[in-house]
Amino acid sequence: MPVGSRSPDQHDNRTMTLEAFADTIVPGEKRSPDDRAVAGASSGGGAVQAGAIELLETPATGLSDALDDYEQALNRHARAYAAEHGLRLDESVPPFVALPFEDRTSLVRTLTGPDHQERELWVLLALFSNMAFDTAAHLHTTDAIAAGHPGLVAMGFMKPDDDGLWRFPDFSYGRQLADPHPDTTPSGSPA
Repeated sequence: MPVGSRSPDQHDNRTMTLEAFADTIVPGEKRSPDDRAVAGASSGGGAVQAGAIELLETPATGLSDALDDYEQALNRHARAYAAEHGLRLDESVPPFVALPFEDRTSLVRTLTGPDHQERELWVLLALFSNMAFDTAAHLHTTDAIAAGHPGLVAMGFMKPDDDGLWRFPDFSYGRQLADPHPDTTPSGSPA
């Protein structure tokens, strides 16, 4: 195998591990009864269903080349956590995936805690997991809404008008906060 290439098993392990991390940040329901990465700690779609892996693999994040390292480090931390807490891990899945949800949460809390030396790395991964759910950053907003993106649906993100533009007939604060600039065009663009 060429240097830098990954076997299908390595890719599956990375995907499962990163999905389990994303699911710990924004939990969702299992995609199938045998889903091991998604713990099923919440109903509805979470970060995984919202496309966290797709977002992480987007080169624009700056993380795509480091995902193998994230997977290896997270699984090292999971093995150490399991040993420290006397947990026996199922070896048919990556160590982080094998942790029960409560233990995944505890480990992630430690990794993102203010005193952890790798905190910035894990907070960054958590932020992208949130971003996939909160904004569908890897998708065009109208496409995400049309597909029923779980995060945008959960937040009640308003659909665009039939012409694909968003217009807001009601003020979000219940009142107008400022008058439009006098040079604003009829489409709402500044002149």
